[in-house]
Amino acid sequence: MTDETANAAEPIEIRGAALLPARREDIELRTADGLTLVGELSLPADREPVATLVTLHPLPTAGGFMDSHIIRKAAARLPALADLAVLRFNTRGTTSPRGTSEGAFAEGIDERHDVAAAMAFVAARELPDPWIVGWSFGTELALKYGRDHDIRGMVLLSPPLHRATDDDLRAWNGDPRPVIALIPEFDDFLRPAEAAERFAVAPGIRLIDVPDGKHLWVGEKQTYRVLTEIVNAVNPSALPLPTTWPPA
Repeated sequence: MTDETANAAEPIEIRGAALLPARREDIELRTADGLTLVGELSLPADREPVATLVTLHPLPTAGGFMDSHIIRKAAARLPALADLAVLRFNTRGTTSPRGTSEGAFAEGIDERHDVAAAMAFVAARELPDPWIVGWSFGTELALKYGRDHDIRGMVLLSPPLHRATDDDLRAWNGDPRPVIALIPEFDDFLRPAEAAERFAVAPGIRLIDVPDGKHLWVGEKQTYRVLTEIVNAVNPSALPLPTTWPPA
C-alpha cells in the first residue's frame, strides 16, 4: 500500500503493509569508532512529535534489520496514529533495502557505539522524550546500554536474555525510568514462567505476558497488541489506535 492509497478519501483498513502519511527522511548516523550507519526518521506529517521511539532491531545474523516487520510498521503507522517520531536504523554490518551500515556484527559489544550514535542524533535534532524500543537482540542492546543515555523509558519485545546478564538487569534497580517487557506465551527463547525467574533480580522491570504471542509477533492481531503496548507506555492519550485511515 502506498502513501497515495493511504491518503485516499475512502477509509482503508490499517493492516499489513499500510503506509500512513508521515515526513520520512533517509538519515545517516556516525559512530564514535568511525562508522556510518544508515537509517530513516519518520515524523508526523503536519505537526511536531510528542515523543520519539529509538528502535533497535532483532539479530542481524538471523535476518533482523531496520525493516523487521514490527519496527517497519511502527514507522509506517505511529507518526500518523500517535504523533510519534520513529527512528530506525541498521546496526553495524546490517543490510536492508535502505542500504548497508558499515562495519561488522560485533556480538552486541561494539554495538554500544551504534546505540550512542542514535541517541546523539536524537539530541542533535532535539527530538522530544526519547524511548528505546528493542526487539529480541535489540532488547539486549537496550538493557546493556540504554541506562547510559537520556531516555524516558524502554519497551522490550521478546527479550531472549542471551547476551544481557543478571548484572545488566540488576543495574536497572533503583532507576526511576520505566522498563516494560512484552513476553510472548509461546516465545522461542524466553516464555513467561522463565522470564519471571530471570527478571526477578530486577523487580522494577514490568513484565507483560501476551497470550498466544510468539517471538516474531506474526499477524495483525499481534502487531496491533505490540503497537498498542508501545503507545500505552509513550503516549497513552492516543489510544485506542484507529484501525482505519482516515480514522472513523
